[in-house]
Amino acid sequence: MNESLTKIDPAELTLSDKLVHINRVAKVLKGGKRLRFSALVVSGDGNGHVGIGLGKANEVPLAINKANATARRNLIKVPMAGMTIPYEVNVKFGAARIMLKPAAPGTGIIAGGSARAVLEMAGIKDILSKSLGSSNRINVAKATMLALSQLKNPEAELARRKIVVVPNETKERRSPAPAVKTESRET
Repeated sequence: MNESLTKIDPAELTLSDKLVHINRVAKVLKGGKRLRFSALVVSGDGNGHVGIGLGKANEVPLAINKANATARRNLIKVPMAGMTIPYEVNVKFGAARIMLKPAAPGTGIIAGGSARAVLEMAGIKDILSKSLGSSNRINVAKATMLALSQLKNPEAELARRKIVVVPNETKERRSPAPAVKTESRET
């Protein structure tokens, strides 16, 4: 929990940005329509750090720059088990719901839209996901970030709960006992 609350310094990371969506918003005034733009950007280093940002401005480049700055301020650390997540998680944000499941190596990223962009930027290579409810790109991206932020490292969580984990010893596999035939007696 404390890990997600600590601020991550973006200067120490080599971040790349991905533009997910640009929305044109028209406000009708008595002189005509006033156009503004909002941009959704995902920033990540591909190694467990990811953040999303939403920027709004009168011009597209300014909106993208604001979104980049916001995404770099909102970075989180994602606990990973190899190239996937440690366990399944279901999250609801607004009307958007998302389910994330760990996947076997070689599966790839099974996700669509803004959830895929967030997972790619986090550096997750194998995952299964399903977006349920609203298909709003902003809310789906925020739901994905919320799901990733709720993940905890299983070993650290067990240590916090003061549970001792015994490493698995190699046990010989025994074949099941042969079935015993019972003779039925006729009376």
